[in-house]
Amino acid sequence: MGKLPLAGIKVVEFSHMVMGPSTGTILGDLGADVVKVEPIGGDHTRRLLGSGSGYFPMFNRNKRSICIDLKSPDGLAVATRLINGVDVLIENFRPGALEKLGLGPDAFKTSNPGLVYCSTRGFLTGPYGHRSALDEVAQMMGGLAYMTGPSGRPLRAGASVIDIAGGMFGAIGILAALLARTHSGDGAMVQSSLFETTAFMVGQHMAQMAVTGQAARPMPERISAWAIYDVFETADPAELLFVGVVSDSQWQSFVKAFDLGPIGSDPRFATNNERVLARDIIVPAVRAVMAAHSRAALLDRLEAAEVAFAPIARPEDLFDDPHLNANGALLDLTLNDGRPIRLPALPLEINGAIPGVRRDLPHPGGDSEAVLRDFGFTDAEVTGLLRSHAIASTAVAPALQTREAEHKRAS
Repeated sequence: MGKLPLAGIKVVEFSHMVMGPSTGTILGDLGADVVKVEPIGGDHTRRLLGSGSGYFPMFNRNKRSICIDLKSPDGLAVATRLINGVDVLIENFRPGALEKLGLGPDAFKTSNPGLVYCSTRGFLTGPYGHRSALDEVAQMMGGLAYMTGPSGRPLRAGASVIDIAGGMFGAIGILAALLARTHSGDGAMVQSSLFETTAFMVGQHMAQMAVTGQAARPMPERISAWAIYDVFETADPAELLFVGVVSDSQWQSFVKAFDLGPIGSDPRFATNNERVLARDIIVPAVRAVMAAHSRAALLDRLEAAEVAFAPIARPEDLFDDPHLNANGALLDLTLNDGRPIRLPALPLEINGAIPGVRRDLPHPGGDSEAVLRDFGFTDAEVTGLLRSHAIASTAVAPALQTREAEHKRAS
């Protein structure tokens, strides 16, 4: 896709888990040179089990890895030199941790005045600012879990939506600060947070309360803004289907595609609000029609009718999705053990192309020596740092180096 928008921007990332790494992934996919700083032995996120086993491969492509012992004087000196040589720093340590190491934002105001320093936090400045947080903590205290589950059974969303959205807001803040820097020459302190991100996401429900005087009900019990906006069983009860008819013109298309009997021609149901008030009449009729047809047949008719619809899919179904496989939205990557994997790209196109993979998933410390030389360290300095164990370097198998070179040529 030619030169990427952030080509030439240098980033150093001190982060783990999801929120900070997702910020770095966004910048890396858009062309920035992202150096991920890992502890000796590698980011512990690499070794998580269960639902955490996908965190590292999903959020660490297009990065280089250097392993540094930040507890050693030599390691701290290396980190300081890296930070002084970049445009952006991303971190998601617990509040105050980098400051204690001498790597807080104030430490670089003179040596790197153009630095955009981004901290991804649990909370922005305020009474909760000292607390640690997790995606689930934010969802619970921010009202999202209440809205997702039925009354009395708060339920977190089925993905790390707040971590990822918080990372997106971090990237937005970084991009805004970089743009401002082109005029002022000054860097900025950017913070994004889990709690405030959750509040932003449930803002529509807060607004509903402000507008109507009535608190929003959890989504399983909500009064929908549309009469047909639900999951329906098909002829095969295991093959569920969501259908949303969200305008009067879509209603006309829908009733032409499906025989709803007198309901379809009743002028009382011509407008959306009238249909919402008649849900107890309309929805049972629609359920009966849906249950009488196979999902495949319904999909064809719904697409022809140009209404919103979706077969209910599982995440693993997306590997074979024809749309994602046709437009480059699944990226080829290689796990550190050599297994190939395909994972979603950034959900955007620039000049008709989805940003792809320039660097495969890094091995822990696999780029340590190259990164140091790129930042001006001499061969003697690199050798001394390796001997002192202030940094660690991991050799990458030739086959994987070849695969990464192929990615670079393809991009």
